[in-house]
Amino acid sequence: MRPAPFYGWVVLGAAFAIIALSIGTLFTLGVFLKPIEEGMGWSRSSIGAVGLLNWLVMGLGGVAAGYLSDRFGTRVVVLVGGVLLGLGLVLSGQVSQAWQLYVTFGVLVGAGVSTFYVPLTVLAIRWFDDRRGMAAAIVSAGNGLGIMALSPLSRWLINELDWRSAFVVLGDLAWLIVIPCALLLKPSPTAAPAPGWASGRASATAPVGQILGSWPIWAIALTHFACCAAHSGPIFHLVSHAMDQGVGSMAAASILGVSGLSSILGRVGSGIVADRMGVKRTLIAMLAAQAALIPVYLAAASEGSLWGLSLVFGVAYGGVMPLYAVLTREYFGEAIMGTAYGWVFFISCIGMGLGSFAGGAIHDALGSYQGLFVGSFAVGAMAVVLAATLRPPALPRIQTAEVRAA
Repeated sequence: MRPAPFYGWVVLGAAFAIIALSIGTLFTLGVFLKPIEEGMGWSRSSIGAVGLLNWLVMGLGGVAAGYLSDRFGTRVVVLVGGVLLGLGLVLSGQVSQAWQLYVTFGVLVGAGVSTFYVPLTVLAIRWFDDRRGMAAAIVSAGNGLGIMALSPLSRWLINELDWRSAFVVLGDLAWLIVIPCALLLKPSPTAAPAPGWASGRASATAPVGQILGSWPIWAIALTHFACCAAHSGPIFHLVSHAMDQGVGSMAAASILGVSGLSSILGRVGSGIVADRMGVKRTLIAMLAAQAALIPVYLAAASEGSLWGLSLVFGVAYGGVMPLYAVLTREYFGEAIMGTAYGWVFFISCIGMGLGSFAGGAIHDALGSYQGLFVGSFAVGAMAVVLAATLRPPALPRIQTAEVRAA
């Protein structure tokens, strides 16, 4: 009798699809930036602040989602998030004042997406314990597909309908994709803690104070913060920057999309390399590449140069993203990974939000994005330095009680 197919691939595929839709939706705010600015008369910094709020809510929600998924299971958490995501997008198409967009896109969409990335990454790693880098990379690669597909789709919807109707269509799409995929999620039947800090059995009551009182959690979190702060501004404002350089609106959205496409190669490639060469070494190399490419945007003014640079930059920024989850698992073990990675993810979301907001504020003050690229390079270089400070933890093991792994 032939053995049943490995169900982990179904879980991994569902996680990939959910991340593609949800994270891709977040980055469409950059596509909506100029249409909302022109239609409502709001400044770029005020719209960029919606992105800041979005990432802050997403980060705080990620802490809660990691904890709740450790305790109650991933499926329930993701189902709730799917409902919130669709609702936030549909309501974003009805706004008439800036504060309403802060509530609908900033809070509701942020809260919805916050329930996905941490729990789904942890669940994937539990199903593929011997190929953790690969599993985390495939989940993370959903980011790239989402940006690649939803950026031009959003621009097409705006062109064919209007920005309000485009939000409604994206909300309906979120419900149609996320909720059915969430129903496919199941806990790994063989999940067990790995050697490390959290050796023992999975816990819903891991001492958070002990986690936050260690240097490794802050070294990982601050590296992730600087990494995200460095690339979020150039990514979020890429469409507007390209249009400022005379690139057409559809071509500008497609340039953002191609960076998402190439980020898939970076994410999957770095995950495979990390499984063989080590996570820290791979992380430092990808962070250095990201920092080195950011200032090139200062000289990239033509459509062709922006296409080429964004293609390469996508590989660099995409390559770093799946490594933080694997690094957290190596330092803290599987038992409390959802809780630990939730905190790391929260700090990184602050970086993502600040980069998005800073780009709009700099443009409003200076009339260009040149200052954004200079500042992003400096922050990206700091991320390399922070990653180099990571040392193996010398901490007591946490004795914990059993809960469901997913």
